[in-house]
Amino acid sequence: MTRTTEANVPRCAGCGIPLQSESQTRPGYVPESSIGKEVAVCQRCFRIKNYNEASSVTVDQDEFLKLLGSVASTDSLVVHIVDLFDFQGSLISGLQRFVGNNPVLLVVNKIDLLPPVTNWNRLRNWVQKQAREEGLKVADVVLCSARRNIGFDRVVEAVTAYRGDRDVYVVGATNVGKSTLINRLISDYSDLKRELTVSRYPGTTLDAVHIPLDDGKNIIDTPGIVYEWRMSEIVPRKDLAALLPDKPLKPLTYQLNDKQSLFIGGLARFDFVEGERQSFTFYLAGSLNVHRTKLERADELYADHKGAMLSPPSLEDLASMPPWTRHRLRIPPNAQSDIFISGLGWIQTNGKQGATVDVHAPRGIKVMLRESLL
Repeated sequence: MTRTTEANVPRCAGCGIPLQSESQTRPGYVPESSIGKEVAVCQRCFRIKNYNEASSVTVDQDEFLKLLGSVASTDSLVVHIVDLFDFQGSLISGLQRFVGNNPVLLVVNKIDLLPPVTNWNRLRNWVQKQAREEGLKVADVVLCSARRNIGFDRVVEAVTAYRGDRDVYVVGATNVGKSTLINRLISDYSDLKRELTVSRYPGTTLDAVHIPLDDGKNIIDTPGIVYEWRMSEIVPRKDLAALLPDKPLKPLTYQLNDKQSLFIGGLARFDFVEGERQSFTFYLAGSLNVHRTKLERADELYADHKGAMLSPPSLEDLASMPPWTRHRLRIPPNAQSDIFISGLGWIQTNGKQGATVDVHAPRGIKVMLRESLL
């Protein structure tokens, strides 16, 4: 078996975890014959890259916070990547106290999910306002899509403008597209011939990865922080593809009378409790089914059809998820509001008379009213 000291321990070229050949059940396992290679990839990253197969390896979040806390003592540019589809769910709470006086560049990924007719200036202003409300001071906001290579030239320009001769720390929640963006930064700033592991599964980057730049500085990719208030963190992994859209969202508009309910698969329920007849527009992944019923029949429908017609999740997987809890929201008259369900999407309200609605979602999932995104 290969043993190394902490000072010279080799690390995975994909996720940055220290490599070891002693136990296949521990993070960072590689066969002993591979551990000395110049570019070695752990078994977990190999499986993700070649078979799209996630493992159950997790990382202690105290270590993540310790790592994030060290950023304040450096002279760095902090690039915070957020997921536009899950903006309030993927913004790092309290980031300002961790970064000190270092400038923060807010990169908003996955804009390809929005309609082409979106007013991008209005969207950028919306992002700036939401960030301010969360107490985050940002030097700039950049909108992009790493997947579609939209706006990435602007990301590179902004990093160049604000970096100077600093290192670049890249931070974000799990599954916001950090590794995809960093791969693109590598191609512009470094001749390093490797790619980070990119996966749709949360928690792919297990440790800080230092990527040397041509000017002697580094891009530091930090592990994604896990927020359990996001639906994408608590659903069974096989259902993630149903939640995470990979195509532009097709809004679903429903004209509802009060006392009607809509189920979003078996993941959440929306009740129009009180108000004049009005429309509600759902922005969800296209693979999720929405079922309408009368409020008085909603409990019975769920009891009879959860895990089957009302899925995901399956009936078997329901046991591993938290029970639903109810959130009552009162929408003021003439308000342009979204009902945001973290990791699942949002519901745009369109009524001028106001409304009272209930959202039933797994306990702990963030549900809130916000200013309308679109």
